[in-house]
Amino acid sequence: MSCLFPWYGDLKEFVLHRLRNMRWPSVESLAGAVMLLHIVVCPFTKVEESFNIQAAHDILYHGININQYDHLEFPGVVPRTFLGPLALAVTTYPAVFLCQCLKLSKFISQYLVRIALGLYVLAALSAFGNAIKFRFGPGVKRWMFIITATQFHFMFYMSRPLPNTFALVLVLFALAAWIRQNHGQFLWISGAAIIIFRSELAVFLGLILAAELFSKRLSFTDFLKHVIPAGILLLSLTVLVDSFFWRRWLWPEGEVLWFNTVENKSSQWGTEPFMWYFTSALPRALSMSFFLVPLGITLNPHLRPLLIPAIGYVLLYSNLPHKELRFIIYVIPIFNVVAASAVSKMLANSSKSCFKKLVALAAVCHIIGNITCTTVFLFVSHQNYPGGQAMQKLHQLEKPYIAINLHIDVAAAQTGVTRFTQINSKWRYNKTEDILPGSQEMLDFSHLFVSDDDILQFYQSTHSVIAKIDGFDTLRVDIRSLPPIVVTTKPKIWILKRNLYLKAS
Repeated sequence: MSCLFPWYGDLKEFVLHRLRNMRWPSVESLAGAVMLLHIVVCPFTKVEESFNIQAAHDILYHGININQYDHLEFPGVVPRTFLGPLALAVTTYPAVFLCQCLKLSKFISQYLVRIALGLYVLAALSAFGNAIKFRFGPGVKRWMFIITATQFHFMFYMSRPLPNTFALVLVLFALAAWIRQNHGQFLWISGAAIIIFRSELAVFLGLILAAELFSKRLSFTDFLKHVIPAGILLLSLTVLVDSFFWRRWLWPEGEVLWFNTVENKSSQWGTEPFMWYFTSALPRALSMSFFLVPLGITLNPHLRPLLIPAIGYVLLYSNLPHKELRFIIYVIPIFNVVAASAVSKMLANSSKSCFKKLVALAAVCHIIGNITCTTVFLFVSHQNYPGGQAMQKLHQLEKPYIAINLHIDVAAAQTGVTRFTQINSKWRYNKTEDILPGSQEMLDFSHLFVSDDDILQFYQSTHSVIAKIDGFDTLRVDIRSLPPIVVTTKPKIWILKRNLYLKAS
């Protein structure tokens, strides 16, 4: 090449020099940008997030006026802690206050709350990544972040105000402390995750603790020295704070533990086979990286102490019949570390033969498969919040100064409607359940969200449909289309307006 083009060598050296000295964005920045993309594409929340998002709203907008809080009217099946929403409210209060001063839409505050939570998770993931870098090298950390950023579920859940997401922040910090063998931090942070947010984490973090005690890396005396004061202080904190907000003495996570394990009532929300986490949840969450995990643990046996507690947790937790991917979200970064180790190792060995070059290329190119899966999942998820879209549509259709009395049915309330979406202080928003369709009580509302087309018959003579909101229906493969995956939708919510108001407007 240099013979044909004498300038080629100088150009090559110049390009390589510039690439070596270029300040590339950090992998944390990449993950943060992807997290923000997920929030923008799917800004609404679902029923599982309802308590925390409503609690964050109420702390921000009602302060200590507990009588105005949503949880007193809609307490949910089990009580949840206010400590997570309280942290988000304190973090976002200056920005929310500024938005109020500028008279911006209240819905922006929901973006701010979710971004704050996502940044908490990102900070914890960065601490975990730095611990991985300390133990296994910078290449493993870099590829762990790249793999995680190109998968859907972890990035999607990063900003979701679920109890699992609040616990995830603490779990990642606890894992970082464990990897660095800082047992005091590990015990205190693990205690906070278990006692305040998710009691089942006693299984996951308990397996790690048992290994440390058995190997004598942590003495039983040091264990007691930390765990006794941590347990007393953390339990006192959640009992005192949450009893204030709930207006009765309680330990929220204790009641959740009793409900889920002793009474086993969580199975009322559906059950899955024992191996569901391994055959469905983890393959979906890890996407193409799932196939690199066995290779990673083979190439780097030093990762086994990290992976064994994660697998053990998933196996033990599989005994509960009610299963959801978010219940095991904590192990995804660990599986990604193992997959990242495989990619890093294959790249390091790629110069040894043509075959190893091809293998390394395939490992790197699996990222494209991850991005493809994420694109499909994200597009489907965008169609899954008809309630939030209905609220958005109604505020676009109606003039802000018209007196609106809206009834929100259960399905709409579960698919995106929050107090942050109630942006007009002059309108009345009502989520009362179990009102008979067509009754006088329902006819007193000027507008209705109806999610069952069979109920429309009760309002044929009194209301008119002013909008239909479509939502996700099915996903099918069609090789004749480009891309070959087709997402179909169907009407999920009808927005009705009483004819008297229709004529007046």
